[in-house]
Amino acid sequence: MVSRARAVLRREWRDVGVAAWRALRARGVAGVALALFGTLAMIVLHGLEQIPESDRVVRMLGEVRADQPLWQSLLRTPLSVFIPTREQPPWGGIPRLVIAFGLGQLLIGWRRTLLVAYGATLAGTLGARVMVAIGPGHWAGVPESYAHAVDTGASAAVVGLFTYLAIRFRAPVLCLAFVLPTVIGSVLNPNLAGREHLVAVALVATAAVALHGRRGAAP
Repeated sequence: MVSRARAVLRREWRDVGVAAWRALRARGVAGVALALFGTLAMIVLHGLEQIPESDRVVRMLGEVRADQPLWQSLLRTPLSVFIPTREQPPWGGIPRLVIAFGLGQLLIGWRRTLLVAYGATLAGTLGARVMVAIGPGHWAGVPESYAHAVDTGASAAVVGLFTYLAIRFRAPVLCLAFVLPTVIGSVLNPNLAGREHLVAVALVATAAVALHGRRGAAP
């Protein structure tokens, strides 16, 4: 049992840690451009949120809620990925964003990284609409007042990326460190953001298993 666990950890270190380091050495800063862009975007957007005039522009371009027309939410979703949560400063979430987008770009390329991140965010956004439409009388529904809550921002994209990487490379450490705490927190605090996280994890996990479940870490 112990030897098997060691083998799994060695494989994860080789396929994730060593592979990412080699890719970083080969590509340099360009290999983590998405992580750098995402960090800069979060910092700039957080700064703009502190100024009333620019905050209105940020809200108009990137704030997603379930009470909006669907077309409007879809147009705003790409920018919403990088808008930090208003209730707390972005500094706590930036390290997770850097690791998620950095590992993603180094290991699976920037196109798939963006696809997974956007897919996870969009899953949460559409899931929120479905839950509001179902209503509070059912286990999957939420009160209509939740429709006015702002979507999760970068957190759904980040946990979606970690979920994909954990399954794609059979990486239990990534799962235990970055996916499981979010899932547990979402279950213990089942507000709209927590439910969106669960939807994002479920959708990305299903897609990752369908693509890589039988082939392990094969390309």
